[in-house]
Amino acid sequence: MELTLYMLRLYFSSGMTLGALDLFHLVDAWKSRWVESKHKSDYGKFVHTAGKFYGDVERNKGLQTSQDARFYSASSRFESVSNKDQALVIQFTVKHEQNIDCGGGYIKLFPADLNQEEMHGDSTYNIMFGPDICGPGTKKVHVIFNYKGKNHLINKDIRCKDDEYTHLYTLIVNPGNTYEVKIDNKKVESGSLEEDWDFLPPKKIKDPDAEKPDDWDEKENIDDPEDKKPDDWDVAENIPDPDAKKPDDWDDEMDGEWEPPMVTNPDYKGEWKPKQIDNPAYKGKWVHPEIDNPEYTADPEIYQYASMGVIGLDLWQVKSGTIFDNFLITNDPKLAEEVGNETWGATKDPEKKMKDSLEEEERKKRDAEEVNIKEEDEDKEERDEEEDYEEEGETDSKLKDEL
Repeated sequence: MELTLYMLRLYFSSGMTLGALDLFHLVDAWKSRWVESKHKSDYGKFVHTAGKFYGDVERNKGLQTSQDARFYSASSRFESVSNKDQALVIQFTVKHEQNIDCGGGYIKLFPADLNQEEMHGDSTYNIMFGPDICGPGTKKVHVIFNYKGKNHLINKDIRCKDDEYTHLYTLIVNPGNTYEVKIDNKKVESGSLEEDWDFLPPKKIKDPDAEKPDDWDEKENIDDPEDKKPDDWDVAENIPDPDAKKPDDWDDEMDGEWEPPMVTNPDYKGEWKPKQIDNPAYKGKWVHPEIDNPEYTADPEIYQYASMGVIGLDLWQVKSGTIFDNFLITNDPKLAEEVGNETWGATKDPEKKMKDSLEEEERKKRDAEEVNIKEEDEDKEERDEEEDYEEEGETDSKLKDEL
């Protein structure tokens, strides 16, 4: 079947329409499109929300992780497609509004025969793509392809976004075995599938029958055979101080035999080494000759998957709160860019404005609380002073009465 547009975002929220699918923006209707795995009984629960700050309360509703230190496993099915002879574009948004410290923000694209209720971490997938953060050392974008039953990680390091705002992640896989990764509709990496992953054996290998000749000289310089060490070269590094004198109060019987302290010999020249000259027998560094690898066979269809029918969120999060939205699968990179601008692009600035406003309100609230606390402390001090004054007055009065 020809790869066509699938806007899974329509199953969450309003703002865009695609035929009858727009009915799924109704409250809790996303549950009719997403299946939560029953492989384990303690998976974390997704909730349908735009979060604490957003650009548009309806358009920014997505699936949010809601429980800390949990695995999450949910998926949505679409009609099975293949990307043979055409581009494959996977796109979605991720918002780590909890300021994530360790957890996944990636999606998995599965073959159509996946049993969704039994989906788990070892379920076979076609592609895994998206951000992964764990501490300061891991802040990467995963791009993992399953090729002939084995998962292959990209050989490059692609850094992901680690702030609290919504970001757009796009993967484009092209016929011809090329790819491109974009973040926020800007290219951050691209290249060849064959060169940037270890799908295939190397094209060339070292010739097992070749050996470096015994007389191969790799020394660029040698000692000058005519250079001789001077006769006066060998002198001690340290000598007794010629200016030192035996103290007048030195007692040989009590202090032992006096010896002058040692000082550096000004005539010492260090270890002698002959000067270097060009080696007339130098042949350069020996390079092991290579031959064609008999185990290598080119594969022009690395990029291709015969069956894709399920998109899933299968991940672990220590601190929950990530929101996933705007899932898109298409064969048109231009369309993906336009959709990204219409969704993420249209709400990113209002989202930042709302977050800034909330932070300003929180700052004012904290300042007001600090003022109130300060005023309460001052009032308490005044009351304490008044009580002390009254107690002193009562004491003086009692003393007068006693007198």
